[in-house]
Amino acid sequence: MPKGSEELTQARKDEIINACAELYETRNFKDVTLKDIGAKTSFTRTLIYYYFHTKEEIFLALLQREYEAWIKDLTELRKSHQCMSSDQFADELAHSLERRSRLLKLMSMNHYDMEANSRMENLIAFKTAYGNSMQAVSCCLEKFFPRMTVPDIQGFIYAFFPFMFGIYPYTVITEKQREALERSHTDYVFLSIYEITKSVAEKLLQGFE
Repeated sequence: MPKGSEELTQARKDEIINACAELYETRNFKDVTLKDIGAKTSFTRTLIYYYFHTKEEIFLALLQREYEAWIKDLTELRKSHQCMSSDQFADELAHSLERRSRLLKLMSMNHYDMEANSRMENLIAFKTAYGNSMQAVSCCLEKFFPRMTVPDIQGFIYAFFPFMFGIYPYTVITEKQREALERSHTDYVFLSIYEITKSVAEKLLQGFE
């Protein structure tokens, strides 16, 4: 395929993903439709289908893009520091996710449905980005905490990444949810994305400086 065609294809995909991202700022996944996405772009629904067969594929592509943006943040963090204390790294890691609230919101969704309704090539591209994000965190740990062994790093990864899936619903709640918590007399401590992430990262890094 000529280079120009590849660039045009990517530009059209980006336009569709951007429209999805804009709608997702004010709506839930179930409330965003292909018709809505089409109305935000210059394409018909039929043309959207040429690039993405389902709404889930568009959201998966958006999640992939969010992971790739976070990877860039982590790579820059690793390259811009020669050494970091556990407190400093936990602080920077927490700030990196604080800037990626859309990533965390998407992560809190049902991945099984998104992945089940996406073609294999799209799922592979997403899994590659997901794997690269784990590798980016691992590279930071290898550089800043040389005392960590391979099992130590793996332990951090397999504790921190599952934790990430629950950050958004624990830190961002609706007024209806807030009222329900208050009326049910549930003792709930409201923490920010930064606060909860920094606290967990510090605990996972204890003893490795």
